[in-house]
Amino acid sequence: MKYIKLLLSLAVTAALTFALNSKFGQVPPLGKFLNPFDGFWQNAQNKDHVQGAPADVKLEGLKGKVQVIYDDRLVPHIFAENEEDLYFMQGYVTAQHRLWQMEFQTHAAAGRVSEIVGKAAVDFDRGNRRKGMMYGAERAIRQMDTLPLAKMMLTNYTKGVNAYINSLSIKDLPVEYKLLDYRPEEWQPVKTALLLKYMANTLASGDDAIENTNALKLLGRETFDLLFPDYHPEQAPIVPTDGKWKFEPLKVNTPNVQFSDKFYHVIPMPKTEPGVGSNNWAVAGSKTASGNPILCDDPHLTLSLPSIWYEMQLVAPGVNVYGVTLPGAPNIIIGFNNDVAWGVTNAQRDLVDLYAIQYKDGSRNEYFLDGKWEKTTKRIEEIKVRGDKTYYDTVVYTHWGPVAYDETFHQDKQHSDLAMRWIAHDPSLELLTFYYLNRAKNYQDYVRALTYYDCPAQNFAFAATNGDIAMHIQGKYPLKWREQGKFILDGTTSASAWQGYIPDEQNVHVLNPQRGYVSSANQHPSDTLYPYYVHANNFEYYRNRRINHLLDSMKNITPQMMMDMQNDNFNLKAAESLPYFLAQVDENSLNAQQKSAYQLLKKWDFYNHADVEAPSYYEAWWDKLFPLVWDELLGKEIPYNRPDAFTTIKLLKTKPQHPMFDNKSTPDVESAKEIIAKAFLQGVDSVNNWKKANDNKMPLWADYKSTSVQHLARLAPFSVNNVRNGGNHNIVNATSERHGPSWRMVVELDKKGVKGWGVYPGGQSGNPGSPYYADMMDTWRDGKHYELLFMQSPTQTAKNILFRQTFSN
Repeated sequence: MKYIKLLLSLAVTAALTFALNSKFGQVPPLGKFLNPFDGFWQNAQNKDHVQGAPADVKLEGLKGKVQVIYDDRLVPHIFAENEEDLYFMQGYVTAQHRLWQMEFQTHAAAGRVSEIVGKAAVDFDRGNRRKGMMYGAERAIRQMDTLPLAKMMLTNYTKGVNAYINSLSIKDLPVEYKLLDYRPEEWQPVKTALLLKYMANTLASGDDAIENTNALKLLGRETFDLLFPDYHPEQAPIVPTDGKWKFEPLKVNTPNVQFSDKFYHVIPMPKTEPGVGSNNWAVAGSKTASGNPILCDDPHLTLSLPSIWYEMQLVAPGVNVYGVTLPGAPNIIIGFNNDVAWGVTNAQRDLVDLYAIQYKDGSRNEYFLDGKWEKTTKRIEEIKVRGDKTYYDTVVYTHWGPVAYDETFHQDKQHSDLAMRWIAHDPSLELLTFYYLNRAKNYQDYVRALTYYDCPAQNFAFAATNGDIAMHIQGKYPLKWREQGKFILDGTTSASAWQGYIPDEQNVHVLNPQRGYVSSANQHPSDTLYPYYVHANNFEYYRNRRINHLLDSMKNITPQMMMDMQNDNFNLKAAESLPYFLAQVDENSLNAQQKSAYQLLKKWDFYNHADVEAPSYYEAWWDKLFPLVWDELLGKEIPYNRPDAFTTIKLLKTKPQHPMFDNKSTPDVESAKEIIAKAFLQGVDSVNNWKKANDNKMPLWADYKSTSVQHLARLAPFSVNNVRNGGNHNIVNATSERHGPSWRMVVELDKKGVKGWGVYPGGQSGNPGSPYYADMMDTWRDGKHYELLFMQSPTQTAKNILFRQTFSN
């Protein structure tokens, strides 16, 4: 009997050991995860733990001595004796605080998330591989490898990342590796290129050709042009002109190519949400109290933890630069040095075209082009799937690019073969742009740096201590005939191809404009007098006009005024639409609750402040109105676009009897008035339902909007919910439910010493167990900025220096 008990005990022990060290579905191996020596307990830190880091560290691979000085927000100030060590240490320090984020983002770009989370991510991975993300990264790396400077940066940054990875024991692994049960792999230079493609995918992969082609067939040309115009004359372009461009434009031939007249039953891949945008501006000394230029930047991206940006200072012979970097890439991306400052917003340009391909037969070995059959190439994509068998996807490549959509991917009822021509597939040298911007001393250096910049297209604002301010809408822009790429193109003829690229010097730009400022907020770059065709699927119409209105009216500007302006909550969209909307509602027909909401809106000053109720009712009204207006384009089996908010409001006001406003499913003929009134009642009901679900609390805007900053892997315990702040889409403070200012920066370009202020939603550490994981969140929420410690020497003293480390071989 005692042997039976012993065997039973051993069996139970073995079973528990197996269970605790095995992963079941999304549950981590609990034995490893809970292990007090190596598990998640080891990731808990306090400030004493951080300050207890050794003062002197031996690090193989360094050529000289490097000093890293941390301030009280855990911002590293890196002082190196040479550039090789500077980039080595940038890679090492960034990995020290953001390794899991760096690797997860590059896994996503490469289409490798299924390796971590299983078959739920297979469609996502297929999509990124069919976009040619790795293909573009590989081409970029081959280009960079030919240039010693780019290769030096990548090589040393990579060595630094790997030096940190190789120092890790199991207990040191970031908690996400323990929770998801995998290990980091060796960093490769192509991962940095993938990170840049990841950003290009976020900012420059938007394309509506499928939806536009369907809408054109459904609506006809006249209605389509009314709903989807290329340009609204009411907008304020980034660079207003009188049409007197100081260059001879290149000729663009318009071929006799017909757009497709069929419906495409294709399910488009997910697109970046409209909330992704940005603001930047620079004011000349003639408008400031000090006489110094001031530059401001706040890129709007998905709010996530770990934070998108990593703040740091890089100092070596020839460079002293401060700002934020993308974890996984060398250099400062947005920032300033002792002479200049720069900031970016997305340039909103159509840089993706889709071409309908005709194969010779089912083998897909040949496709038709210019009267003959051309050979395809095929790339076998091996998608490893955790807990399941490997998925193999064959992606066909033509001279246009990868065939993104075919009979095996995102088809419905019938299939179409659509190849993608994307500017991000081309070799590019953006790393050199930021290398030279980090070291720029004047406008000429800034222009030189931008000649290396291709993708994603950005509006680069600039200011210098010598007084110059400028804006360049920089990118590699195809020469296009009117509407080229707006619809699916004929892939059987070279007449559909891009005819070259707009020369850099002919991109829209301005230096020291008479009005005393430059600004951009994702609007159209210029007026219709610009000689080249410009199209995008998501130009912005409100933030830019509000920014310009404020800057036009300001004098004796101070940095604090600019910080306040970054947090401006004025809702121009509401100001231009709400009075008209209210006039369409018969107040006498409303019940008590509806009248109360009506009066709130009538008295509202159009500011989306956090602790006000009226914005909740306006936004609920709009959320109900928009789909009611465009019900004819919703719920269809075939994908269509819907007009943007500005066009919608303009049509409601100027063409209230347009047939598009009639709901064909009802016997009555509706106009704008009936739809607006109906949406008001639905909006009030929506707010009332929210109140019932929230213990009848007041629908204050911050609570109703409920901004959340989610963990990259959607791990709820590592996310921050209900961040109570104001703003919303189309507002300068563009903080919505999931998007917002990812980095707010204000820089005064004083010759006696450049001063900077900044903040982002999160913290320096990527470790959820660190006090520096989200310690800046409240400051960001409250619209405040930190004064940035811009050090000039490693021996400099400051009350907010936390600790110092010296690294040597």
